[in-house]
Amino acid sequence: MTAQKILLLVLDGIADRPCDALDGKTPLQAAATPVLDRLAKESVCGIMDTIAPGIRPGSDTAHLSLLGYPPERYYTGRGPLEAEGCGIKMEAGMIGFRGNFGSLDSNGTILDRRAGRISSTEPLCAAIRDGVDLSAFGVELFFEPGAGHRAALAFRGEGLGAGVTSNDPKHEQLPPLPIRPMTDAGSDLHTSEVANEFLRQSQEILFDHPLNKQRIADGLLPANIVLIRGAGVMGRFEPFPEKWRITGSVISAAALISGIGSAVGLEPVTVPGITGSADSDLTAKIAYTEKELERKDFVLLNIKGADEFGHDGKPLLKRDFIEVIDSALAPLLEWNDIVIAICADHTTPCSVMDHSGDPVPIIIRGPGVRIDSVAAFDELSTAGGGLSRIRGGDLMPILVDLINRSEKYGA
Repeated sequence: MTAQKILLLVLDGIADRPCDALDGKTPLQAAATPVLDRLAKESVCGIMDTIAPGIRPGSDTAHLSLLGYPPERYYTGRGPLEAEGCGIKMEAGMIGFRGNFGSLDSNGTILDRRAGRISSTEPLCAAIRDGVDLSAFGVELFFEPGAGHRAALAFRGEGLGAGVTSNDPKHEQLPPLPIRPMTDAGSDLHTSEVANEFLRQSQEILFDHPLNKQRIADGLLPANIVLIRGAGVMGRFEPFPEKWRITGSVISAAALISGIGSAVGLEPVTVPGITGSADSDLTAKIAYTEKELERKDFVLLNIKGADEFGHDGKPLLKRDFIEVIDSALAPLLEWNDIVIAICADHTTPCSVMDHSGDPVPIIIRGPGVRIDSVAAFDELSTAGGGLSRIRGGDLMPILVDLINRSEKYGA
């Protein structure tokens, strides 16, 4: 039997380095993972450099590579992809930014870069969309909320560049910074002027907004400034269905990952109850994935949470959440007629509290796979498998070949 469907499950940041708190084991080695271990026993296994050996991947560049889009060719910055994931239809040439709502005091000092972890900013975003006027610059504005305090900003117009700085000083108790051009190009100067005017007008709107007045009355921090960063120009992507001759969907709580999927031609799927954190409804994610595989050839499923504990330097909590993930993956054991690839997008060591260049474990299970002798899913065990060490750009050709969609190279 030859499989017709592919599930690419990315366990975001799940890989790690040995941790003293876990007696020299990684959280993945220390966790009880009967489901992942059984899947590994039924797979061909290996380790993978999502970009290249020693390169520290971002989640954005890693996912582009895993989907077969070399980041050195396609990546222009996180902003456009985040904007796409927040529902802004990014056209080639548009400029996109990541955004946070923050809190300013009466002296113009940043009190909190996340506005007290505000849970919803839709009314604020709507007021900015309706109230900010950039027509004097010949620029059209797009501004949409993300999860919690997050948002995305995009500009469309002539003569815009992406070489501009952020207004975010990255620390509290400091004033916001002016947006400055990073080059002598007139396009970057133009964007910096547009961005500074956007920030000036939006700040006036936010200071007077009823929601912020109510938050102050309730003893909460107001969301009265937008902090923007990660500017990039939207590029052109070969559509995924044309590149790989398969249809696909993306399921992720992270706007960035949904945005990458949408940008390349995967259909984003909204799943109620998913958060991208440890409280996410993983059961719902798996259920929606199974439904999508009934109508699509390919699903990219991203499960976050473990990555957050790596960034926070909490190996025990990371280990415990890995066990939660493992339990939620039990239905995959019954999916015997599809190709399932499970990997991380990068290593997030608790000792580093950021991404590292270490390779990540990968397993591929399904009809036609040459099963090796690996019996556990972790960073060291899978290294002895039949895949050996591959790069992220190798993955899609391997998966597409397993469902017999590859074209012969040569006669």
